[in-house]
Amino acid sequence: MGTPGLFFEKALKSDLKLSKDLIVLDLEATGIWVDKDKIIEIAMIRLTPTGEESTYLKRVNPSISIPPIVSELTGIRDKDVEDAPKFSQIVDEVIEFLLDADLCGFNAERYDLPLLEREIKDCGKTFNWQNRHVIDVQKIYHLNEKRDLTAAYKFYCQKDLAGAHSAMVDTRATLEILDRQAALYGKEQGSLDELKRFEYKISADYYDADRKFRWWNGDLYMMFGKYAKKFTLQEIAKKDRAYLEWILSADFSDEVRSLVSSALNGRFPDYKQSKQGELFDDLTDD
Repeated sequence: MGTPGLFFEKALKSDLKLSKDLIVLDLEATGIWVDKDKIIEIAMIRLTPTGEESTYLKRVNPSISIPPIVSELTGIRDKDVEDAPKFSQIVDEVIEFLLDADLCGFNAERYDLPLLEREIKDCGKTFNWQNRHVIDVQKIYHLNEKRDLTAAYKFYCQKDLAGAHSAMVDTRATLEILDRQAALYGKEQGSLDELKRFEYKISADYYDADRKFRWWNGDLYMMFGKYAKKFTLQEIAKKDRAYLEWILSADFSDEVRSLVSSALNGRFPDYKQSKQGELFDDLTDD
């Protein structure tokens, strides 16, 4: 492979003082499940100790449908990537760009780097980012800047919170923050219902409140036990009915037992008709 960056656009110089090349990266993907979701856009900037920059930006065809909530957040829809290369077609140039450099990103250690590692592994290649120096700016931010109620009150209400840690003062401040969030983020001024769009990471992926089953690409995957993250509920029902029968007799929620009982009788939930699918539909209504 050639020198990383030779075939990428040159950019402005950085004022950072480096002892080694640094790559700052960000991924957009079909979701937040590192084990399953697919990259739809990858952006990287390589900085050298001499201050030069080279950039890499590609959209990627994930070969699966992009969920509406992801399209709403990223602006990337299925039609935008239908002619884009698959990740397997660009993996070599991605690896080349990543050669011998420190790494940086926002929440990179928990999301971007593990997802990129898995995508590269799926192509039969390796990316051992754990052996490199990683700077996660989210961790630095969270360690050095307050993210408590007082900070939120200052950010949203532009006022200092007097009497913090008094129950009623904190409660009143929380209400003021909520009022400002509804005004800022709701499509309809002050609409509290509109704020549910910000709960998608918690509610949209999981079928049940205990997070024992999770949706991915229209199918339900078990998130515990020997089949965790490996097989769909339909596949488990075909290959190991005894395991599902054990769930019915074990200490699981009524919601999970109802799901498993239906599966044993050949009935499976439809993604679009589930509460998660309805949430996705609600979020995309005009």
